[in-house]
Amino acid sequence: MLSRWAKFKQLRHFAICAIGLAVLAGCATAPGQQASRPASRQPLDHLAVVTPDTDHDLMAQLLAGEMAIVRTDLKAATEAYAKAMALSNDPRVAQQATELATATHDTALAGRAIERWQELGAKPAELAMVRAQLALDRGDTDEANRQLDKLIATGDPDAWRRFGRVLLTSRDSAVAARLLESLATPQRLPADPQAWLAMSELGDKLGRHAYAQQLADAAIKRFNSAETYAWSAQLKYRNGDRAGAQAMFQKALGREPKNASLRLAYATLLGQNGDYAQAAKVLDSGPQNTETYALRATLAARASDTKAIARIYAQLQRAPHDVRDGNGFLLGTLAEMLDKNDEALDWYSQVPDEDEHAFEADLRSAILLHKMARIGESHALLTQMQTDYLDQPAQLRRAYEVDASLYMAEQKFPMAEAAFSRALQVVPDDPELLYGRGLAYAETGQTDKAVADFRRLLQLKPDDIDATNALGYTLADADRDLPEAEKLIQTARAAKPNDPAIADSWGWLQYRLGHLDQAEQTLRAAWQARKDADVGVHLGEVLWKQGRQSDAQHVFDEVRRIDPKSSTLHDTLKRLNP
Repeated sequence: MLSRWAKFKQLRHFAICAIGLAVLAGCATAPGQQASRPASRQPLDHLAVVTPDTDHDLMAQLLAGEMAIVRTDLKAATEAYAKAMALSNDPRVAQQATELATATHDTALAGRAIERWQELGAKPAELAMVRAQLALDRGDTDEANRQLDKLIATGDPDAWRRFGRVLLTSRDSAVAARLLESLATPQRLPADPQAWLAMSELGDKLGRHAYAQQLADAAIKRFNSAETYAWSAQLKYRNGDRAGAQAMFQKALGREPKNASLRLAYATLLGQNGDYAQAAKVLDSGPQNTETYALRATLAARASDTKAIARIYAQLQRAPHDVRDGNGFLLGTLAEMLDKNDEALDWYSQVPDEDEHAFEADLRSAILLHKMARIGESHALLTQMQTDYLDQPAQLRRAYEVDASLYMAEQKFPMAEAAFSRALQVVPDDPELLYGRGLAYAETGQTDKAVADFRRLLQLKPDDIDATNALGYTLADADRDLPEAEKLIQTARAAKPNDPAIADSWGWLQYRLGHLDQAEQTLRAAWQARKDADVGVHLGEVLWKQGRQSDAQHVFDEVRRIDPKSSTLHDTLKRLNP
């Protein structure tokens, strides 16, 4: 069936109108005047103008049908087109009525509509197609087989496309698959590789994988073309035969070595197999376009191949203007990966507003400015983005989230909390935002609010281990509800036994419980696993409480070197040395 908008546009081609005439008879006499002799009656005075009722007004029914389609009310559209079909000699009206009746499974009306369409000159292939659809809808497999056979026999250029459409829209995929295998055989398919590949793909969609592969193999023997090898490669890959897929792609490229689509598909397969070097080799040779440059960059990044990244960056800089100008975001990303931050900012600034990567370019610019210690510019850009994307919730949420995350990194926790809260107004109950705001609340000492956010997050995602640990740690840090904190952190430890952050929570809980030796052992292991400032501060405080101030001071000095601005260290030292 045509799309709603396409059909609505076709309405302009239906030229049917009914024009009514308004007839005025007689004249009023002015007050105080003698009535004049009646004028002789005019011929139009005797004309009776007939205005058709809605049921017999073709234009009204067509409009009603199209409006119903726009509303997606197919039943009303079917009824309107059934009436229009009886009033019109236009075969397109009958065709639309037929397709609507078929789509709504009104078999009786569909039968009448087909007869009307045939009267008005429907093509044999069109009639066979809709009759096959109708037969499948009734469950009459034999009739469907007969009509599909007629459809193929018409020799219509679109016969196989229509054939595929009938089977693809069938409500019984098993019946459709059987009809496909019995009728779409190598002996009957035309000398067109696209038809063979389309039927093979249809077989794959209908679950007949063996048929799909057999037809693909037969297409290779018949046509020996790059596209047939490429399709066979895709089938083999889907069925888990990666080696076979690779062999097929090699043969495809042997026939069309400069085909960018083939090179991209083959390189993608190699990359998924972890063979980044071979994938890059496939893409390096031959003509380059936006997609090949992007995949080459992705492969080089996955392989941590800085030399390859630098080579791609240099090549793209020298590419023709149309390629280079359309790849500002990729150039910025490559420059950023090479620590060419100023160049990266310049490339990002050249990404036009209409580019699909415009938002990402601005976001990366903000993050990069922050990394370059241009803090004010970073937040100013994010603030501008929050205005620019006010009507785009997904982008607005990310702009707020990045703003909040950067404030967290600066240890400006009230600002972070405010940004997270604004983001949550856009996307209420977003788990990531709740987690971030909970951390910000905890850092500003708003324990009740932090606990509320973590509890809400665990209602939404009960198996979220990070949230489980965060709630347990927050309770332990506040020295409250320690039995609950213990259960929560034990759950987190069981899920992630080697996570230093969870080990820190467990060690800090042991400290709150007064188990200093166990706290030291756990925190020291976490500190050795990852030199995190907060873990170091916790270990130092435990050592201090054990009376080992010298050892504690040594750990605090290490923390100071890692994070000179650590608010946790500052607060702890102030508490230990009032």
